[in-house]
Amino acid sequence: MLHQSSRRLLSTQGKGSGPALQNLIAIGKKWKQKTNGGLPKPDDPNKGSKYILCQFPYPSGKLHIGHLRVYVISDSLNRFYKQRGYNVIHPMGWDAFGLPAENAAIEKGINPAIWTKDNISKMKQQMENMLANFDWDREIATCDPEYYKFTQWIFLKLFENGLAYRKEAEINWDPIDKTVLANEQVDSQGRSWRSGAIVEKKQLKQWFLGITKFAPKLKRHLSKLKDWPSNVKQMQKNWIGESAGAELKFKSTDSNFADLVVFTTRPETLFAVQYVALALDHPIVQQFSKTVADLKEFINKSDQLSNDTKEGFLLPNIKAVNPLTKEQIPVFTAPYVISSYGSAPSAVMGCPGHDTRDFEFWKQNCPGKHIKTCITPFFDNLSELSDKEKQKIIETVPFTSTNGVLSKETGEYSGLYTEVARNSIMGKLQNEGLSKNIVRYKIRDWLISRQRYWGTPIPIVHCNSCGPVPVPESDLPIKLPELKGVNTKGNPLSTIDEFVNVACPSCGSPAKRETDTMDTFIDSSWYYFRFLDPKNTSKPFDRDIVSKHMPVDIYIGGVEHAILHLLYSRFIAKFLGSINAWDDPTGIFEPFKKLVTQGMVQGKTYVDPDTGRFLKPDELKSVKNSTDGHQVIIKCSGKTPVISYEKMSKSKHNGADPNECISKHGPDATRAHILFQSPIADALNWDESKIVGIERWLQKVLLLTKNILDLEESMAITKDYKTPNDLNDAELKLHNGFQRLLKSITESYEVYISLNTVISDYMKLTNSLETALKKGEVRSEILVQNLQKLISVIYPAVPSVSEEAAEMISSKMEWNQYQWPAVERITESQFTKFQIVVNGRVKFMYTADKDFFKLGKDTVIETLIKLPEGRKYLMNKKIKKFVMKNNVVSFLFHK
Repeated sequence: MLHQSSRRLLSTQGKGSGPALQNLIAIGKKWKQKTNGGLPKPDDPNKGSKYILCQFPYPSGKLHIGHLRVYVISDSLNRFYKQRGYNVIHPMGWDAFGLPAENAAIEKGINPAIWTKDNISKMKQQMENMLANFDWDREIATCDPEYYKFTQWIFLKLFENGLAYRKEAEINWDPIDKTVLANEQVDSQGRSWRSGAIVEKKQLKQWFLGITKFAPKLKRHLSKLKDWPSNVKQMQKNWIGESAGAELKFKSTDSNFADLVVFTTRPETLFAVQYVALALDHPIVQQFSKTVADLKEFINKSDQLSNDTKEGFLLPNIKAVNPLTKEQIPVFTAPYVISSYGSAPSAVMGCPGHDTRDFEFWKQNCPGKHIKTCITPFFDNLSELSDKEKQKIIETVPFTSTNGVLSKETGEYSGLYTEVARNSIMGKLQNEGLSKNIVRYKIRDWLISRQRYWGTPIPIVHCNSCGPVPVPESDLPIKLPELKGVNTKGNPLSTIDEFVNVACPSCGSPAKRETDTMDTFIDSSWYYFRFLDPKNTSKPFDRDIVSKHMPVDIYIGGVEHAILHLLYSRFIAKFLGSINAWDDPTGIFEPFKKLVTQGMVQGKTYVDPDTGRFLKPDELKSVKNSTDGHQVIIKCSGKTPVISYEKMSKSKHNGADPNECISKHGPDATRAHILFQSPIADALNWDESKIVGIERWLQKVLLLTKNILDLEESMAITKDYKTPNDLNDAELKLHNGFQRLLKSITESYEVYISLNTVISDYMKLTNSLETALKKGEVRSEILVQNLQKLISVIYPAVPSVSEEAAEMISSKMEWNQYQWPAVERITESQFTKFQIVVNGRVKFMYTADKDFFKLGKDTVIETLIKLPEGRKYLMNKKIKKFVMKNNVVSFLFHK
């Protein structure tokens, strides 16, 4: 039966109940301070801690929707785990060094520190607007001397362990930003990752970190990261690029040079080797360049060549001796050969007959010359062809398969499968001291030198007598000198005498301070440690504190950092583990346990179909049509633009300002809309028009709260209130539906991190409660109890609406809204519907205790006959047969 009060209250649904319920913007402002301030301390100290971290931003001064997405995800998880009783660590800071600040400082004529500090202030305010609940007492900025003091400390430890070194090498030079770039910062078209300039090649003395020493562990431990996306692990695996092969010694015909050491994975192709190619910075090439003008010119112009160039330069008066055949072969230098620093090879052997790249190089540099082969397919369909006909086919396409047999030209190896021949050849060369088995990695040592001001100074002094000398730890930090402004691109540190000219820390002689600063990826490679002990002034962090909370339980950020940032962070974490700076019981010293990579937020983009030009919002207008109500057209032409979703950018005029969205719809609607629109890992096509559905749901939650609490029968519920056992069918349906959804929501947060389905489940909870209220078959105390559960579980995603509803509830009863409701078992009704069958046909239904049959035959018959339906169908009849089975009571009467 529908409660009278329910009938009255339901008549107000859809009409609103005043500004407090309808104005989501005002509710967000009302609860802003409290929702940013955090939750009460956990009730259960035995729960332990959860370290939830999102990648900290560069302080550009303005958050974009992509920022908002990652912070809403991390903040929702933060609030969920706090409600579950955990001590949650959820810090925020600033990746504050880097070129954008320096370029802005040049443009404005100010110190980058001023620009950066101002932007940090702006972005903190924006984060507060979207109700991001961060541990601001842990805040760090990488440009703070108290932070980069320990970045320098880490560098000194790397230097002390032989993992930081300086050498001359060919580097990538950005001609616009006037600084060195790591290879990872150059795209496949040879352009700078930041300025977009075509990168030039230069020879400079640079600082490197020996990440290649950790390559085996970085590769091997990927298999231990069970909670990382498989695509990210594959990208890292490909970047590290493990290859098992052999180092072969090709003796030089010029006694002035050492043997040429070549790495190959296919020693069986030695019979077909026709040249050796050296990297441009190979010592032999550099020596020749001093006397061969054409070679020097070739090296100088190499930076203008494409990444896939096949150009080469034949070195004069020198040949390499094939270790197997003893044949003398030409030696080239070629840009395609990887430079020599780190573990990368600086010399390769060329087999035009069995490698596509070598084939193209040979055809370009030795056109018309014979191409050798030494491997044929298992089934040689060419056996009846003449040698001339075979050569014609070979000159068209090389045979690159590793499955085949060695040809008759290979002597004692003729007819052997390639794998057998490979092992046999390696055994022979090893006995002669001309080869050894080795594992090589594609990854190269990390080039960290940057010729710019706004970065961490490298704590090294150069002394003519002592060489590179580390600055004593007691002298850290080496601070950046204060500048009124930065005037030009490049590094002004080299022009500041009082910074450069110092005494050698070792011998006291006049010396020069290192003026390069560090790549900013150094700053972000260890910040997750500092967050755990941010006020420590004597060391980067306390070993016991870090060992207690590491690794990070959940790390959230963009997939665009899948290689650089994550790889460098893994390297530094492993290095710090190797020097006993922290302890990991697993022994793998990985920094991030579970990795969540959110997809890119894409904006609706309009393109002129005639010109292909991106259109600005003021060039478009919405007009009505007969199909779907309205459409967008171009004002000047009346044509329909081409519409797509693409990465947000100023040039495409498709960006969205988070602050504008929050100001129009409130923080909770904005947060829930971001979560609801797409699974976390997928791209999110930003469509603000669809937020209206979220707004309606939030308003329904608030109105439903008011309506349930206004029932005359509402009663105080203590926090220990338990679901009663005597649930009727409607109550049972509500209870079981709620428990299934609570289980789904809890698992979505805790196991799957599927937050779009969480919002969907919230809506289902709301609708089921609304339906129960409308029907009036559920007791008010049970409605209130389930309302409390709803308001508690929506708190992680929509905290201010949850607070508003909780305030209404708390005004009538004592209640802890911050405790996550336990998932209860699905309850069965104590009542069962029994079918009453007369002479083979169901005549009526009777609801009774499930143990009805235990009353016995006589009592069951007596009970049924007393019913109105029983009197109609059962009275004054002689029973021929009576059966009670499977909730069916069957009567067979004599006719």
